[in-house]
Amino acid sequence: MCETTIGALFDLDGVLIDSESEYTRVWSEVNRRFPTPYPDLAHRIKGMTLDNIVATYYEADGLGDKVRETIHMLEDEMKYEWLPGAKSFVEWLIENGIPRALVTSSDNKKMDHLREEVPELENMMTDLVTADKITRSKPDPEGYLLGAELIGADPRHCVVFEDSLQGVKAGRASGAYVIGIAGTLPASAIEPYCDIVVNNLEEVDKTSLINILINR
Repeated sequence: MCETTIGALFDLDGVLIDSESEYTRVWSEVNRRFPTPYPDLAHRIKGMTLDNIVATYYEADGLGDKVRETIHMLEDEMKYEWLPGAKSFVEWLIENGIPRALVTSSDNKKMDHLREEVPELENMMTDLVTADKITRSKPDPEGYLLGAELIGADPRHCVVFEDSLQGVKAGRASGAYVIGIAGTLPASAIEPYCDIVVNNLEEVDKTSLINILINR
């Protein structure tokens, strides 16, 4: 479609898949069973890998294995569905030959469940970056830098779609153009780390976005 390789890098929860309210419920339940000093734990950990969450909040108390077992059990009960405009946006990228990668903090157990709930999603991506492929969790940009490399694009010519504070910070640190998705957090919370904020992928001006990515 253009000489410059542009690309799209997606977070999963709250960007493509409607699961944020479910995750808030799940982590609130974990925090009830294994209390931390943080009533807002479910919001603090958004964008972090499970390993990072356990290391930060539970390892010192020797609760790591119990928390992992509980979260995996609760995840198995979750239902995943596409967010408004998400599937059609990815389909548009495919039609226009724009490479795309999923960059998620999800581990392999969760990805197995995702394949059951939304089986078409993985095959709609050019590549996949999951928690097992990185060593540093968001807000570190490692995942997005790897995603850009895997799809063969300079990060500056990529767009990152994120909804969490850790995620938009990671996108900004990678050098990519960052589009924040409001909903998980209010627009005002993520705006400082985004180039623009929208409510969902239906609101993205595709023609304008391509021009921006080519000319960055």
